Amino acid sequence: MDKKVLIADQINEKGIDELKDVAEIVSNFTISKEELVKEIADYDAIIVRSRTKVTREVIEAADKLKIIARAGVGVDNVDVQAATERGIMVINAPESTSITVAEHTMGLILSLSRKISIADSSVKDGKWEKSRFMGIELNGKTLGVIGMGRIGSQVVTRSKAFGMETVVYDPYITEKSASELGVTVVDLETLLKESDVMTIHVPLTPETKHLISKPQFEIMKENAIIINCARGGIINEEDLYEALSNNRIRGAGLDVYEVEPPENSPLFTLDNVVLTPHIAASTSEAQRDAAIIVANEIKKVFQGRSPKNVLNMPVLDPETFSMVKPYFGLIEKIGKFMIQTAKGNIKEIDVTYCGDLSELRKHDILTRMILQEVLNPILTEPVNLVNATSVAEKRGIIVTEGKRCDAKGYKNLIKVEMKSDFNDVSIEGIMADEPKIIMINGYQVDVETEGTMLISKYKDKPGVIGAIGTKIGKHNINIAKMQVGRKELGGEAVMVLKVDQQVPLNVIEELKQLEDVNDAVAVNL
Repeated sequence: MDKKVLIADQINEKGIDELKDVAEIVSNFTISKEELVKEIADYDAIIVRSRTKVTREVIEAADKLKIIARAGVGVDNVDVQAATERGIMVINAPESTSITVAEHTMGLILSLSRKISIADSSVKDGKWEKSRFMGIELNGKTLGVIGMGRIGSQVVTRSKAFGMETVVYDPYITEKSASELGVTVVDLETLLKESDVMTIHVPLTPETKHLISKPQFEIMKENAIIINCARGGIINEEDLYEALSNNRIRGAGLDVYEVEPPENSPLFTLDNVVLTPHIAASTSEAQRDAAIIVANEIKKVFQGRSPKNVLNMPVLDPETFSMVKPYFGLIEKIGKFMIQTAKGNIKEIDVTYCGDLSELRKHDILTRMILQEVLNPILTEPVNLVNATSVAEKRGIIVTEGKRCDAKGYKNLIKVEMKSDFNDVSIEGIMADEPKIIMINGYQVDVETEGTMLISKYKDKPGVIGAIGTKIGKHNINIAKMQVGRKELGGEAVMVLKVDQQVPLNVIEELKQLEDVNDAVAVNL
């Protein structure tokens, strides 16, 4: 066989069996970093789990490598950027753990509602404390799901068997999807007030960090149960301890923690919390399925077909890849800019290619990359270049593409327009020596796409720029560069400040309160 696959971490045998008819298989479950760097040049694909680190050094030594496969969900041990630069696909098995995590979530819910964990300990201690362990039924209770991705949807399906009603908080779920699942979409405050049981299934982002803290616990029902099998840090653990120790809520189930493993946590002293060691995705079936999924993905590539779970790019012929590669940096920055400036649900994204780019046969690859950058920060399941358009469609986002010849004197130009619930954003960018943004909402600027930018819309009159500068100066935020654009004297203008520090949300709010400042937003690129 002319293909060779290295299995660097132990995976289920069924995954290995799937590959035997298409490649020579070499298993080395103890291979060291140094050995991997020396030997990787012989392989067309590598399968890892968590132990093996596929670093830039390993990737740069991989002369033949086409695929890096992670038999699981996360790819923290793979340098995806380095793989992308070398044209190596990174694949994983996101769907392998959906049922497993959903079942673990239900297990924590049942344990807390019926006090199973502490009742077990009591009996093993030789006690018979029946009156101590009065539980509650799930039938007729309201389940609140924060984040309706793949796992959240599976939890909803299982909760229906217990006779539960479901409310969900997810700014990106469509009415059609909600109707099909039989759930009611509400805002977060309503969910917290109405739910008897809450479960979290969102990624950890600056927006979701400590999403559940003291103010949220204070409006929950006294008998409320909260579960987190998503990411540590979404629940403020100090505030959770206070709520549990004061019986402000009934109980909590955690599989993830702000620091892992947690050490000397006050939560250890409570009997109304159930703690598990980040094992929600750990079942033999999930590991079997992960191995089979990545093996089948590798087979597809070897057979000239398109894999489904590519994290960085689809299969591209060398000519197309060489044409689109120079624009990856610009597209990444535009996508990050868009998601950080969106207010509310994203409704439409329109991408227009100008100049030489309008002749590109597969410019939709770049559109998918924009969607990937926009959607990944707000979804738990990975969005890649293969599934980006279908995920956008599922979320009710209308995506359109266009071509035009007028590139405003530049060789190439990309214009992206986004409509969301409460604002419209338009960005035009070029790829010169470095990615640059040359237009924001119709205002001409010249902005390098690195670091933190503070964008303010204001009335073009004396003193406003000074007021903005004074305000951020009081917060010890240093200005590195300033760009100002306006359409007419005395009208609305836009100012882009490149600053040396991230701009806290409270500073943004203070800027918005300034006289003649219409809006302000910080973007971290």
